[in-house]
Amino acid sequence: MVRSFVPQVAALAWASLLCAQAPAPAAPSAPARDLTGIWMVRNPSSMRAYAGATFTKEEPDLTPWALAKYKEAKNSNNGIYTLETTNDPVITKCYPPGVPRVYFHPYPFEFVSTPSYLLMLYEYDHTLRRIYTDGRALPRDPDPSWMGTSVGRWENDTTFVVETVGFNDKTWLDRLGHPHSTELRVTERFRRTDRDHLQIDFIIQDPKALQKPWTSTFFAELRPKWELGEISCSGDYLDFKTFEK
Repeated sequence: MVRSFVPQVAALAWASLLCAQAPAPAAPSAPARDLTGIWMVRNPSSMRAYAGATFTKEEPDLTPWALAKYKEAKNSNNGIYTLETTNDPVITKCYPPGVPRVYFHPYPFEFVSTPSYLLMLYEYDHTLRRIYTDGRALPRDPDPSWMGTSVGRWENDTTFVVETVGFNDKTWLDRLGHPHSTELRVTERFRRTDRDHLQIDFIIQDPKALQKPWTSTFFAELRPKWELGEISCSGDYLDFKTFEK
């Protein structure tokens, strides 16, 4: 009996050891060259103190020209200016938010792929971006627009790099009122860290407004069961208090 019992005990111990050493289930892998779907910005709690209004806790390095413009901004995020007293161009004039400010509207966005461009559809005010993926270069003398002219390319099947130029100077970079000029250039790097999570790295350059590039990283989560709704700029809902939906 003893001889037959010992191998059984050893077998049970070995099985328990194998179970204890079994790796945890891996997160679903990210599909290659595919951003399709509806996404919602969801930054970690460590960023919540500022990420609903601006890109970094620290102020960007502004040029004297930009600093003077910034002092004129009356944003409704500081508790001093209201919807009636702010000079925020989105609130007072319903201007399109521009890039990169569009990420501060607490509404989802959707990627739609086509053979020659990628569409970014934003729930806020039906805002649309067309990001060309047909190999064209950025225009040297683009017509100024609210959302700029964008071209994109894939790096190593994992990162979608978007460069945008050709902005007018009527928008703010963020909700706090940091200004920009028509020389603004925005680079976004989209990378799915797994199937359901997206990392967005920003490089914001403007030699007239910024003494050095302003960089930041935001995060978004896939919402496979959502559909974009209809949000129209009316000024009665734009005093955002949170980045939650």
